[in-house]
Amino acid sequence: MRYVIAVFGIAGIVVSFLALAEHYAVPARQIDVLRSGSVWNSAYVNQSPAAQIHGIPVAIFGIGGYTLLVVLALLRRRVLTVYAAGIGLAYGLYLTNIEAHILRVWSVYGVSSLILIVLIAFLAFGDMIFAPAPSAGR
Repeated sequence: MRYVIAVFGIAGIVVSFLALAEHYAVPARQIDVLRSGSVWNSAYVNQSPAAQIHGIPVAIFGIGGYTLLVVLALLRRRVLTVYAAGIGLAYGLYLTNIEAHILRVWSVYGVSSLILIVLIAFLAFGDMIFAPAPSAGR
């Protein structure tokens, strides 16, 4: 199970790097979002004020978080993996709430990242509960 979590974590790192590239791309304007009639605009979401924490792009925190999840999963730190995935899931839901109710525009990268962190959280929780305990002889 830890390898599946690690693969999803690596996919999350890739999605976060793509979101970071979109953050530094040519600026999107609000008028373009309104005129297009689409509810999907990754450039606008990733360049909004909600995409930064004290000037640091949220995608950088995503890269760090997914990297931590990969390392914890490969080191078989089940409880820490569940905690880290839970924090990531809570923050992903918070960002999705901002997209839905404040920006009213969705980012493909944000939704993809939310799907990945949901999968990682469920897999990590299932692995913690259903995996056999390590033997005492090790």
